[in-house]
Amino acid sequence: MLDNDLKKLEDLAKKLEGELPLEEALKTFSEGVELVRACQKRIQEAELKVKEVLEKDGNLIEKPLE
Repeated sequence: MLDNDLKKLEDLAKKLEGELPLEEALKTFSEGVELVRACQKRIQEAELKVKEVLEKDGNLIEKPLE
């Protein structure tokens, strides 16, 4: 899912680099903003899951994500 959304973001960015009518550019930009928010939410959820997995005996063992 995240990979698909990142690909869509790339495509939208390329589309915005070209010449678009204002209305289409605004629509494309809006789609991109929504995708960024969705991606950020998925990443935050994944980080929380990683923290939960690393939790041991009530103590959180945080390791940086690589």
